[in-house]
Amino acid sequence: MNRDTRTCCCYLLITVLLITGCQPTQPFYFMEDGDLSHYLDVATQIEYPDVAEEPLDEVSGALPPLTLRNSENYEMWDLSLEEATRITLCNSNVMRQLGGRVLSTAPETISRNLINGASVVTTYDPAITESATGTTIAGVTIGGTGVESALAEFDAQLDASTTWQKVDRPQNRDIPLIFNSNLQQDLGRSTVGITKIYPTGTEFSFRNNTNYEWSNQPGRTTQSDWETNFETFFRQPLLQGAGLQYNRIAGPQRFDQYAGNFVNSFDGVVIARIRTDQALADFEGGVRNLMRDVETAYWELYFAYRDLEARKMGRDSALETWKRVAALFREGARGGSADREAQARAQYFLFRGQVEQALTELYRAENRLRYIMGIAMSDGRLIRPSDELTTAGIDFDWSQVHGEALVRRVEVRKQKWEIKRRELELIAARNHLLPRLDATGTYRWVGAGNELWNDNGIPPFAEGSSAFEVLTGGDYQEWNLGLQLNIPIGYRRQLSGVRNHQLLLARDRAILKDLELEISHQLGDALRGLALNYQLTETNFNRRVAAQREVEAIQIAFENDFVTFDLLLDAQSRRADAESAYYRALVDYNLAVVNVHFNKGTLLDYNGVLLAEGPWPGKAYFDAMSRARKRDAAMFIDYGYSRPNVFSQGTYPQQTGDVMMQSHAEGELQPQPSPTPAEDQPEMLPMPTSSMERPLDTPLTSTATLLPSHVDQSGNVMQASIATEPPQPATPVQYAAPATGVRLFEQGYEPTGNPLRQAADAQPATQLQ
Repeated sequence: MNRDTRTCCCYLLITVLLITGCQPTQPFYFMEDGDLSHYLDVATQIEYPDVAEEPLDEVSGALPPLTLRNSENYEMWDLSLEEATRITLCNSNVMRQLGGRVLSTAPETISRNLINGASVVTTYDPAITESATGTTIAGVTIGGTGVESALAEFDAQLDASTTWQKVDRPQNRDIPLIFNSNLQQDLGRSTVGITKIYPTGTEFSFRNNTNYEWSNQPGRTTQSDWETNFETFFRQPLLQGAGLQYNRIAGPQRFDQYAGNFVNSFDGVVIARIRTDQALADFEGGVRNLMRDVETAYWELYFAYRDLEARKMGRDSALETWKRVAALFREGARGGSADREAQARAQYFLFRGQVEQALTELYRAENRLRYIMGIAMSDGRLIRPSDELTTAGIDFDWSQVHGEALVRRVEVRKQKWEIKRRELELIAARNHLLPRLDATGTYRWVGAGNELWNDNGIPPFAEGSSAFEVLTGGDYQEWNLGLQLNIPIGYRRQLSGVRNHQLLLARDRAILKDLELEISHQLGDALRGLALNYQLTETNFNRRVAAQREVEAIQIAFENDFVTFDLLLDAQSRRADAESAYYRALVDYNLAVVNVHFNKGTLLDYNGVLLAEGPWPGKAYFDAMSRARKRDAAMFIDYGYSRPNVFSQGTYPQQTGDVMMQSHAEGELQPQPSPTPAEDQPEMLPMPTSSMERPLDTPLTSTATLLPSHVDQSGNVMQASIATEPPQPATPVQYAAPATGVRLFEQGYEPTGNPLRQAADAQPATQLQ
């Protein structure tokens, strides 16, 4: 090929390359059939999990919601606060939250928390923490363990192994009298032993090792032989890792073969116990918040009814005025001008819109109560509160409730558990500043023979000798004692660990101090709100009376043409606003009492709710009784001290039995006398004392029961749940109007009260032991 031809070929190839470009091509396959149904052109896509969980009956059986267009098909459900609390506890495996009183939208706390990765408090949490096993990576436990898992670190461990091996290989040796050119061996290795770690850090093991060998090598007394031994081994830490205190705080130290040293994550029995106590505190806080939301939702529904009645009263009076003015206008009589008729009509439609808005807010408030109670969104019934609000004035002694709040608030108790945990971890961290000095020892009984077991009395390795017979003869015994010392030069990691735990302890102590400061401010603001709302209730009561008198007076004056028409409409509007404001202040006052108990940590006691552990399977009680009898039969040795020192003050009293407040009569709540009016102020009318006063020392009868998750004797998983004591018999609630099939537009809300909360014979629930 000449030069011109080669040049033309090169240009042609370059042109083809530039036209086609640089792009990958698929290979060619002879057996390809073109069916690519298994091919997916995406790496990730949104899919739905293969989980079949039946929804709650309250979800699948929910009816259409009540609206302005669907406000007839329902029955009235007269519900007391005690019954609402009982139903809520029965249906609360998950602690629901409303998200605040001012939110009138549908609840979304659980869905928002799940999307944001936040935790949701459930009845399963304490049992999950108690039964957690953690994750061990390279000897370090991650994720925390429960008490049983921490105690399992001291359980005896049985291990056994058996291996057989056949060797058949040529040898590069030419010494017939010493080595065969072809090595043949049958090898057997068997070991079984038990290892136990004691709370003092001592490791003790007892083991049997048995070896078998058959070989064709010359120079052996017998071609096959057995060797067996029993050995005991102990390792006792003398400095680092020694003692009850360290091992109960941090757990036993184990040798990490990857790191080449002893590692520990400070996750012993005491730390696991504290973690369980903190989980119980979280559970108690969830139940407390649930009770606050129940009472808030209940009284907000009560206000919704009262507000609706106030708006209906304004609407009805405006309608009556409009009808009268319209009649005068049609007749052309005096007082029936067109402007007055239009003004009265506008006033009527203003109140009608307020009634429609109030009715919708009532439906929403009823749905919020249904949600917090864990029942269906709509089931053909409309909840109507049967309890009445208290109008009694309540005073709390600041010094008593302040000290009570610093003791009974669950946040303080949880933070103090965290401080105790940091103190114990610091003790364990300081233990690592000691050198690692261990005393070790082994004692071994050895036996060898041609057979493993017989009774011929022949010396070792003679034909027919027995390995176990030689061993039991006790002629061959071995032992060793030693010390192992490990000292890191500089202690850099250990000093850093101590400093880290010192800083953690200082941080948690600072958090506790500021937490107590915050609680003090919260309690002060709650008492301030209590006084304010009581005073507002009294003021709005007088405003309500004055507004009623104003309407009556202006109505008479208007009929006699002494005042203008707009004054009458304004008076009617003010009367409706005063009615609503009075009940708003009264509801806020009762919620302020709840808020005081919430901030001083006695809300569960105030509602009569006790936390108790549920029943275990019968096997658990049988085993516990067996262990208790063993301990009773053992010999008590008083060592004179406890390590670690006492870190718990015992059972937390859920009911104090004392009411931290002042009253005009000891043990009773009396309405506060109205302040003496000044000479330049109008006379203040005292509020009527409600027949439904709720003494703070009268508990309800509900009991929140914590049931741990466990497995019963038949292998079924028993789940944790909230249970309640059977409710006490309630006094029937009487109403002046029929309780079923009544429209809110036609039926007023006039409950007569239900003295459930004031029942003197209400027995408190018994806590399970």
